[in-house]
Amino acid sequence: MGGGCSYNVFMASVHPIPLSGVYAAAVTPLTILGQPDLAALPDLLSFLAQRGCHGALLLGTTGEGPSFSPDERAAIWQAAAEWRSNVGPGFRLLAGTGSPSLSETISLTKIAFELGCEAVCVLPPFFFRDSTEDGLFNWFAQVMEQSVPEGRQLLGYHIPAVSGVALPLSLLQRLNAAFPTRFGGLKDSSGNLESARDFAAGLPDKAVLVGNDRLLAPGLASGAAGCITAGANLWSPLLRAIYDAHQRGEDTETLQREVDSLREKMDAAPPAPAYIKALLHAQNGFPLWPVRAPLLDFSPEQTQSALTEELRQTSHEKM
Repeated sequence: MGGGCSYNVFMASVHPIPLSGVYAAAVTPLTILGQPDLAALPDLLSFLAQRGCHGALLLGTTGEGPSFSPDERAAIWQAAAEWRSNVGPGFRLLAGTGSPSLSETISLTKIAFELGCEAVCVLPPFFFRDSTEDGLFNWFAQVMEQSVPEGRQLLGYHIPAVSGVALPLSLLQRLNAAFPTRFGGLKDSSGNLESARDFAAGLPDKAVLVGNDRLLAPGLASGAAGCITAGANLWSPLLRAIYDAHQRGEDTETLQREVDSLREKMDAAPPAPAYIKALLHAQNGFPLWPVRAPLLDFSPEQTQSALTEELRQTSHEKM
């Protein structure tokens, strides 16, 4: 598979917040029958590590996490853990463990940490859209108390447009005060720079990781610690270049404009998991992994259109 550039997987972030960096919201490899392709996962993770990702979130939104059973999720994390045992600890593994079921979330979180994940990214109980802040605090507190060991961290997953349940700053500050060593911050997938700025100001010692590629440079400038994005599956060298340039105090505007254009094209051709899988296949030689229902795979015509747009963008940037 093509890589484009290569990073040392042991290169750590110099940001003072431990979970800072560029993370891919990794797609999930599937067989033609729609089952997890565990044998393909190491190649994908190696690809992401070599192209500058500090780590990957497995089974988040882009990874179609809610479409998988607890046993399937555990098998995917196990395969990732086995891969990392062969390459060393420099690449961080994050697991999407959120579910409307409190008991299932606790069980999945325990499994993820037993397998060595650095952190979990936890959706709120999204079916219950009338939950109060006190109810959400109680829910997250039980997850923290029963399944997050010392030395590991929980990230809240703020994606209200999808989950229907927002994670207000006041709730996250309460969790931080109650569990200062186990609450790690959040993935802010609101797509709103003001939101990221407010979270970063209100949680200055925690990782605020933006969930939209367009917000990396402005988010870093506003106090965010990095990103967890779908685009990192495809453009992680650009995202890492932005992150590193910010760390050095250099200008990031030109690089961010390039990312903005790429992200605009992906957003115009949903669903993101199908778009990414199609381009990983067409550009980098990965198998053409399907997506699970209710998502639909890209047709050959959609794949060619997306590839043409990406190539046009790349040619434009080289002019």
